[in-house]
Amino acid sequence: MKGASMKCPNCDADLVQKKRDSVEMEICPSCQGMWLNPQELTQLEDEVFDFGDDEKGSLMLGSTPATRKCPQCGKTMRTFEYRLYDLELDFCEDQHGFWLDAEEDKRARALGEAQVDARQLLAMTQAALAADAALVGDAERVRIDAATAAVRDALAGSEVAALRTATDLLNHATAPLAGRRMDRDVKRALA
Repeated sequence: MKGASMKCPNCDADLVQKKRDSVEMEICPSCQGMWLNPQELTQLEDEVFDFGDDEKGSLMLGSTPATRKCPQCGKTMRTFEYRLYDLELDFCEDQHGFWLDAEEDKRARALGEAQVDARQLLAMTQAALAADAALVGDAERVRIDAATAAVRDALAGSEVAALRTATDLLNHATAPLAGRRMDRDVKRALA
């Protein structure tokens, strides 16, 4: 029904097609909610989660009845917890689309970006430890392992702040190793 007038399930205003976050979607000019068809949601996720579909996790594991109606078919939608991120979205069971309240796309984007950063840091840490295990003392290894576990635990959760705190902890734990690696590499380059 793209192109035909659809009504906002929140305030009954006419939805208008606009581009947001590089994705064409229907937006309510009044409450700023967003209607995305399944392809648009996938496109929005691909803009945010650049670590592949296998790493995104399940879109939804269960749902409950919602109060809003699908702007396309008028049937009552259902609510689900988006990828277990403590972010509730409504969806049409006939697969017409998903309703995001104002700013929920930004919240999903922030979480996605934090997850990408954390996964990259974990990969770099693992590579550094594998390449330079001799440079890491026992006490330092315990700190790095604890920080790595904190990042993995935060990745399983839905709080951007917890994920940022855990990655900061891992950055702090690995800073001495990075410094020793840089010193070694400079000495090799000057030799």
